[in-house]
Amino acid sequence: MPDNPASPKAPRVRFAPSPTGYLHVGGARTALFNWLFARSVGGHMLLRIEDTDTERNRQELTNTIVDLLEWLGIDIDGEPVFQSDNRERHRQVVNQLLREGRAFLCDADNQRVPGNSLKDGLAVRFQVSSTQDMPATADRHVAFEDVVRGVVSFALSDMEDFVIWRSNGTPTFLLANAVDDTDMGITHAIRGEDLLPSAPKVQLIMDALGSQRPVYAHLPLLVNEKRQKLSKRRDDVSLGNWRDKGYLPQAMANYLATLGWGPPDDIEIRPMEEILELFRLEDVLKSPAFFDTKKLEHFNATHLRMLSAEDFLEQLEPWLERTAWTPEQFRPEVMEALAPLVQEKVRTLADVGRFVDWLMLDDPPRDEASWQKHIVNNPVAGAILSDAIEAFAEVEWVAEAVHQAALEVGERQGLKLGKAQAPIRVALTGRAVGPPLFQSMVLLSRDEVLRRLRLAILDSAPANLSPIS
Repeated sequence: MPDNPASPKAPRVRFAPSPTGYLHVGGARTALFNWLFARSVGGHMLLRIEDTDTERNRQELTNTIVDLLEWLGIDIDGEPVFQSDNRERHRQVVNQLLREGRAFLCDADNQRVPGNSLKDGLAVRFQVSSTQDMPATADRHVAFEDVVRGVVSFALSDMEDFVIWRSNGTPTFLLANAVDDTDMGITHAIRGEDLLPSAPKVQLIMDALGSQRPVYAHLPLLVNEKRQKLSKRRDDVSLGNWRDKGYLPQAMANYLATLGWGPPDDIEIRPMEEILELFRLEDVLKSPAFFDTKKLEHFNATHLRMLSAEDFLEQLEPWLERTAWTPEQFRPEVMEALAPLVQEKVRTLADVGRFVDWLMLDDPPRDEASWQKHIVNNPVAGAILSDAIEAFAEVEWVAEAVHQAALEVGERQGLKLGKAQAPIRVALTGRAVGPPLFQSMVLLSRDEVLRRLRLAILDSAPANLSPIS
């Protein structure tokens, strides 16, 4: 049986990103699963910034990682640990391994160099053949029970003497990972499947140090619709990009939680409090998980509708500053009145601007495809708009009365309401899609509605129709 030490009463997990690029959605999923496990079993969630790559590290990337974890709702126990702060500890361990004959110096040609302490310009390799006295199966395998993948075994005969210290004086991932997990008391290493091949080497180092191996759980890969591993060259994989597109953090966290795990009752869209109660690391699947952007959009739209009116307006505040209208044009009373209607229609917070801008701007924006289809190339558009002007001129200015007037306009033209209201909507809003028309158009003054309808007639067919004065 594989060697698999028992974990202490209070599990300790870590998320260990490298600050050399954006936070990948796969990394965010890993952080979330670590957090879900820790919080569901009363453990500790730690953050370790693996910043030993001094040439590529940037402080602003570290700040972004921390900000995005906080945005996602992942709280960290204690302060972040920076791997670079442990450089002296890493040196001590490498020197210890050299003295004990567990490792050896080598030059640029991978030739062994005599010595039992670090020397500038030389790398260090771990000597796999030095593991005779370390825990392993009888047939010379490193084996362990992975929570997700079951028993995993690696033959020592297939393993080369691997580098643990670079010639530039920095530790490799393998050495730093083994030392830092040991020193931080990590009991469970929950990470991506792509790191599985490194596990036996890390374990050999831990065994050499007399450290307790953590329990491993290698999470399934995220793939796109072609079942290819998510790639920044093909796919939108930056968590920050999704935040900037107007996705809610609770929707993103909810969706990421379903990538490789599912609740026993098959209800996927739910509050994080319920997910915490249901989450079990043992239930994570090993098959690849499809990062479905359309499904994510559905999750987000559902979570938007779940917000209270007050919360929806609060979430909207930063987005209302990124719009086409000026602060002077913004009408907060209109936004407040329209919010419940918009909330039922939009799929992201970024959509809100195009649903309400026509009520703020002096003239509506113009979506050319909508304008051409419903105004210019619609043979009855002129007649509908002219009839609507007459109908709206005298009707009581409330949604129910305007709706009835439009219905009668359609009947006079032999059209159902959906067809009849299309040119009216485009004339007023500039687009064919938007919030419920009659509840929202009465937020404009009657005079403004009539003005926009008259202007639209100029573009409508037949061309010989003139605006009604």
